[in-house]
Amino acid sequence: MAMDTNEVAVFGGGCFWCTEAVFKMLKGVKSVEPGYAGGYLADPTYEQVSSGTTGHAEVIRISYDPKLVQYKDLLTVFFATHDPTTLNQQGNDVGTQYRSVILTVSNHQRVEAENYIRTLNGSTHKGNSIVTEVKPLKKFYSAENYHKDYFSNHSSLPYCQVVINPKLDKVKADFKKLLA
Repeated sequence: MAMDTNEVAVFGGGCFWCTEAVFKMLKGVKSVEPGYAGGYLADPTYEQVSSGTTGHAEVIRISYDPKLVQYKDLLTVFFATHDPTTLNQQGNDVGTQYRSVILTVSNHQRVEAENYIRTLNGSTHKGNSIVTEVKPLKKFYSAENYHKDYFSNHSSLPYCQVVINPKLDKVKADFKKLLA
């Protein structure tokens, strides 16, 4: 019987419909599940998280094969496809539930994420500092079924066309070597 060698990464970069669609494009990514994490309320609903009162962020849980895609590659795509310099906001989505957050499942991930942020903040490119939180994952709650594969199931909707498609185009242009 073969051992499951997949690893898990959990990122929040605004609306999970966007981040799910982005990461599903990458080679080595086995699954991407939208959900909620980083808050204090057990088993939150979308409506509760959307109120901004539960402490949770909209996140995705990525299962990936580290032989095909490295955690650092996932970090690179994560930081390139959202604004990690704006506190509690991504575009028109405003509130703590849309914050930029990396929820680590190991000390190795924590160190790698913190080093990556330090490198970005120390670059010669002028810009605002990274506000992305890095903290351990305590509990992940799956989002309701209607959020899963949202872009695939609703790609003709205006939100998908205006907000998600440009992110996917950026990944296709900038990360060809990482595409499935």
